[in-house]
Amino acid sequence: MPSSLANIRIDVSAKIYLKDPYSSDLGKNIVANALALIDELGMEKFTFKKLAHEINTTESAIYRYFESKHRLVLYYIAWYWGWMEYNLVFGLANISDPKLKLEMAIKILTNDLKDSNSVVFSIERLYRVVISESSKAYLIKDVDHANKDGIYLQFKNLCNRFSLLLHDFAPGYPYAHSLSSMLIQAHLDQHFFYNHLPALTELENDTMRFEFFNELIFSTLLAWKNK
Repeated sequence: MPSSLANIRIDVSAKIYLKDPYSSDLGKNIVANALALIDELGMEKFTFKKLAHEINTTESAIYRYFESKHRLVLYYIAWYWGWMEYNLVFGLANISDPKLKLEMAIKILTNDLKDSNSVVFSIERLYRVVISESSKAYLIKDVDHANKDGIYLQFKNLCNRFSLLLHDFAPGYPYAHSLSSMLIQAHLDQHFFYNHLPALTELENDTMRFEFFNELIFSTLLAWKNK
């Protein structure tokens, strides 16, 4: 599985940002250090003022790239969704058996992400921020407007890719998108629950999350196939 964010480019909707952060050193500095601050402080306490102080620039310079901190977080979340799709394409390229392919896809999705020579920003920080903030990407008042702007395209692409894997294993299964979107978000929720609301889950690590969701997905599909 690819491990360096420096070696790939994930294209997110241009409607998320005002200026592509990859287009300049300042932009890359913004997304790298903002991620670190959000991971450290939380979304609620993070501000562009604090970021400007951290990287020795002005708030107005940051606002040239992102109109708000919510749009900045949307950038990270869309980047994560796109990156997970990239990892699926890469990780499943040489697998032809539908069962093994789906099983590997679930493993790729539920594995904890680790840093390895990241240059633009930390994968581990990205993962922690996505776990904490991902539901805020769409649980917003202007979700319909954001959807029309293509903000959730990477999420839809990832969901669709999982749906195709479900159909390969269980052709005609009528709830493929529902099951796929549940899996994509629920594995993040379970991670968050264990770290902060442990009474809500027994899934303490990525191995247990994989085993749980793998059993859940396959038992659901097999039950439908055997009806």
